[in-house]
Amino acid sequence: MNLRSRIARLAVVSMAAAGTLTVVDAAAPAQAAACNGYVGLTFDDGPSGNTPALLNALKQNGLRATMFNQGQYAAAYPAQVKAQVDAGMWVGNHSYTHPHLTQQSQSVIDSEISRTQQAVAGAGGGTPKLFRPPYGETNSTVQAVAAKYGLTQIIWDVDSQDWNGASTDAIVAAAARLTGGQIILMHDWSANSLAAIPRIAQGLAGRGLCAGMISPQTGRAVAPG
Repeated sequence: MNLRSRIARLAVVSMAAAGTLTVVDAAAPAQAAACNGYVGLTFDDGPSGNTPALLNALKQNGLRATMFNQGQYAAAYPAQVKAQVDAGMWVGNHSYTHPHLTQQSQSVIDSEISRTQQAVAGAGGGTPKLFRPPYGETNSTVQAVAAKYGLTQIIWDVDSQDWNGASTDAIVAAAARLTGGQIILMHDWSANSLAAIPRIAQGLAGRGLCAGMISPQTGRAVAPG
């Protein structure tokens, strides 16, 4: 180190000690640079009494997710919808009562989707832009009604199988299969998915992946806007 560099370094140290230097936190840019891709974490069937624990686990592990809420539960637990938004999550439409929509009339499909839009918005969750049909079942009528309400249909690339009794280890392994842009299905009520969150976060970070938002334009996971 030459003399000029030493003098400059001493000046910085002195200013920092005197409290006259604002030290820029380099952690944020470094963290952003570590995101080589984004994945979509999704949790269906909320909100519920389990939602606070789920939100806490996600926040503690630096993760954001899309919550596909049922309208009946958004109406029953409005404070939890607001808590989802306050925690930095995105809220989507998962129908009102979770029926097999492909077996319903167009008017029933319309009611299921429109009432959920109203319930979520009324609870402070904003107007959803994303729609996940129950069971991932869809057809042209379901898609047309969703489009009528400005909704983009979102299925998934990876099924955690938490709804089918998958173990925490199996859920972690499922998340490990995610690649950039892909989406994983999990559920608000699953204790095993809740337990998997710290390890999912660790696994994603180890692969340079970050939890992103789902683009209404492309239906893929992208950097949070």
